[in-house]
Amino acid sequence: MKNPCAQPLGVFVTVMAGALLAGCQSAPPLPNTSPEVVGEFRAGSGYLRGYMDRKALPNSLALLPKPPAEGSAEQSADWAAYNTTRSLRGTPRWELAVQDANLKFPKAASTFACTMDLPISQEQTPHLNMLLRRTLLDAGLSTYAAKDHYNRKRPFVVKGDASCTPAEELTLAKDGSYPSGHAALGWAWALVLSEVAPERANALLARGLAFGQSRVICGVHWQSDVDAGRVMGSAAVAALHTDPTFTAQLAAAKAEVSEARFRNLHASGDCKAEGAALAP
Repeated sequence: MKNPCAQPLGVFVTVMAGALLAGCQSAPPLPNTSPEVVGEFRAGSGYLRGYMDRKALPNSLALLPKPPAEGSAEQSADWAAYNTTRSLRGTPRWELAVQDANLKFPKAASTFACTMDLPISQEQTPHLNMLLRRTLLDAGLSTYAAKDHYNRKRPFVVKGDASCTPAEELTLAKDGSYPSGHAALGWAWALVLSEVAPERANALLARGLAFGQSRVICGVHWQSDVDAGRVMGSAAVAALHTDPTFTAQLAAAKAEVSEARFRNLHASGDCKAEGAALAP
């Protein structure tokens, strides 16, 4: 008996092609990778809008304990960390801390390029680049409820010392130290990139930790500021996973990285020097 479901091969191919085309037509468009379309958080700032409304971000004032009090064991530990890192002034690790202070793109895109062993740029990996640019703002802004409330003075201000970024000292002196926005966004970047490239997760997380420690080395944050910043970075990434544009861009970045690996693309910076600066 002839199978009533049997169809000539040509008909089967045509039907399948139509189904695939219909699926493609119904798929949502990829998130935008154009900085001009996404737009700046504040005109002229160079920082792009985040994925989430600021009011929907985790509340650092509700999540974090108070910063260490004067005379406490925790404040003594903060001073010990500050004093220990003064010996790094002028070393390669100090210079890397200077580089880590720069959050402006395209330069900031290279922060994790060596660890990923891939170029991260608007031209070569636009979804990965945009993922970092927009996550920066979400993680950074998540720290400001506590920053503004406690308005903790930064180490270089209290000590009357020079930081690793003298040009920023006037601005930083007016900005609360607790928690660290740099540490929050650096840890958020490390967590997100660990999802994009799970085979490099340990190295990416280590680089994220080092990024936060750069703020202690620079003398612009206490160790407790950095530790609290990482808490907010984790909270921000957890919240971002509820945002459909973020999750779509994350998936696009994963595909983009796979393609870049297939094309045998590699980071172009001085990765040996970075590795040497971070060596124990």
